[in-house]
Amino acid sequence: MLQQLFSPSVQHTLDLVGIFVFAISGALLAVRKNFDVFGIAVLAEVTALGGGLFRDLIIGAVPPAAFTDLGYFLTPLLAALLVFFLHPHVERIQVGVNVFDAAGLGLFCVAGTTKAYEYGLGLTQSATLGLATAVGGGVLRDVLANEVPSLLRWDRDLYAVPAIVGATMVVLCIRYDILTPLTSGLAAVTAFVLRLLAMRFHWRAPRAWNRRSTVREE
Repeated sequence: MLQQLFSPSVQHTLDLVGIFVFAISGALLAVRKNFDVFGIAVLAEVTALGGGLFRDLIIGAVPPAAFTDLGYFLTPLLAALLVFFLHPHVERIQVGVNVFDAAGLGLFCVAGTTKAYEYGLGLTQSATLGLATAVGGGVLRDVLANEVPSLLRWDRDLYAVPAIVGATMVVLCIRYDILTPLTSGLAAVTAFVLRLLAMRFHWRAPRAWNRRSTVREE
């Protein structure tokens, strides 16, 4: 299983890195929306922890890790503080932040799927919660900021699809009893690379066939 891929300390560090970069994206949106320091902190926390909290509550892993590990709670606050004082500099390294965000997406979709299955869910349900773990925080971030979630916008590079692919690879490996540290890592890397390619080549999901909408495109 995924836990065998890294030692507990390395796994914990990777979790914190993923949480940190997700929190950066939330804090940056708060700055663009002209939120105050409290709003910046809230959006950072929600973006970083929302997906994992949702998953843990659904599968009954309570209290969620975000409330039992102080590092999970403090890391988004550190990201919020960094953005509060240094947001012009953080904006300039947005490409680097996006790369780490893609890495977090890959790691969390695999970790979420695996954890859901270990708590007794079926394969389809586990993959769904893997997706929710990876993208749930971003959806909550956009809703709180009064934005149409990026997940639902046609003019955004693919984000959910790489997570779906990663989660699907995990459940297929479980189904055929080949889930190993190697295949778990391959699923995470696949989601990561697909997200990078989507950003590089601006891959987007198709809209409705023969669409005749009168809604103004933004």
